Order: sequence, then C-alpha cells, then structure tokens
Amino acid sequence: MLKNKVAIVTGSTSGIGLGIARELAGLGADLVLNGFGDAGEIETIRSGIARELGVRVVYDGADMSKADAVRGLIAATIDKFGRLDILVNNAGIQFTAPVEDFPAAKWDAILGINLSAAFHGIAAAVPQMKTQRWGRIVNIASAHGLVASTHKAAYVAAKHGLVGLTKVVGLETAGSGVTCNAVCPGWVRTPLVDKQIDDIAAQRGIGQKEAARDLLAEKQPSLEFVSPAQLGATVAFLCSAAADQITGTAISVDGGWTAQ
Repeated sequence: MLKNKVAIVTGSTSGIGLGIARELAGLGADLVLNGFGDAGEIETIRSGIARELGVRVVYDGADMSKADAVRGLIAATIDKFGRLDILVNNAGIQFTAPVEDFPAAKWDAILGINLSAAFHGIAAAVPQMKTQRWGRIVNIASAHGLVASTHKAAYVAAKHGLVGLTKVVGLETAGSGVTCNAVCPGWVRTPLVDKQIDDIAAQRGIGQKEAARDLLAEKQPSLEFVSPAQLGATVAFLCSAAADQITGTAISVDGGWTAQ
C-alpha cells in the first residue's frame, strides 16, 4: 500500500514510535527513524527492519528540542529520498508535579518537544507534500489532548495544543491531497508506563500485575493496554485511500477513557 512512499517517524527508536515505524515499513514505506538511545541498539533496529521488510531505512538523530534540527530533518529526508509522504510526530517527554511546583525548565522542555517540534516539522514538510499533491501528517497526541489529569500541566497543555494544531493544518491543507490528523492513545505498555507501574507497586506494596490493573482501572474501562502495533495500524489506516476525507480530526484509541 505504501510502496515508494517515504515516512519520517520521530521518537521511533522505541515504544509507540517504533511500533508505528514497523507497521509503515511492513506496508512498503521507506523509513527515517529518529530518537535517542544506544548507537549499537539503534543500528540493530535500523538494519533489522531494512533486512526483514525489504525497505530503505535510515537513522537521523536530530534533536527534537531544537527548531533548526527539526526543520533540518525534513530537509535532509527530502534531499536523500527526493520526497516526503508521511510525517508522524511522535516524539514526547513527560514530567509530573503540581502546577505550583512545576519547574519552568520542565514546562519549556515538554512544550518544546511535544508541541513545537510538531509545528516546525509540519511547517517544513507541507510545501513538499503540496507539491506532490499527496501527504499524510499524523500527530501522536494522547487522551490528555482531550481531557486532563492532575499534575500534568505541561503535558496536557502540549497535547491539547497538538490537537488544536492538527485542526488548523487540516483546514489549511484541505483539498490539496494532504491530510493532518491526531491519534489520541490511552495507556500504552511502554517503558514510560512500566516505570509508573513500578512506582505504584512500590508505593502500595503490591505486585506488578495488580499495579498495572490499578493504573488501568483509574482511567481505561477496557482494563487492557493499547499496543504500539494497534497504534501503527491506526496510523496506517490514516495513510490509506479510505482516509482521504479524514482530516483535522482526533481519533481516540483509549479503551473508552474519553467516553466517560
């Protein structure tokens, strides 16, 4: 379905981003991986996807906290592949604290990576996509792009902003062959969430399984985690012809979280 298409997935060296990247590669897209991590492990991931799925895969370590680096990632991709078809803005960081105790530097960092990076990437990618008369921009937001939780001022603000940005870009590109949508996951079993489960288990003196269930029970009625592969399949659907008229919208993949 995506043969001869080129996709960038930011924050794709692990977790949700890697799940999305694998799904797109499985459908034939050439890939630009991006993110931090051990150089050897990243190379193993890069070469493994290329070998297993028969697509071109490159790694670009652009720092998503720097505007010039984000725009440079887009330019370098177009320079290397001659096109850019799919941009998945997935890179994100998290920090929790009551608003009065929230460090200003953490606020700036979270808005920078979770929101501003998406803006810079989109602004740089849209001209190329319009020229091609085809493009898919998918912003990985969160259930927290639609509702709030305590102690997450910066994350909730950034993800709400990302949903708003999605709507604007969807309107501005309507009819051009380019679409822009947001995917809003609930709890996904990633290393970030594993740490929260560990904390709950330690605080309450309970096992991992019970701690995981407690975490889910608070927000996610299905009592099941969303998987990176499911999110990858959702992104793939948004890249399909069936989604040509879906733009400027937020799709919840959250086990019923925001239906409550």
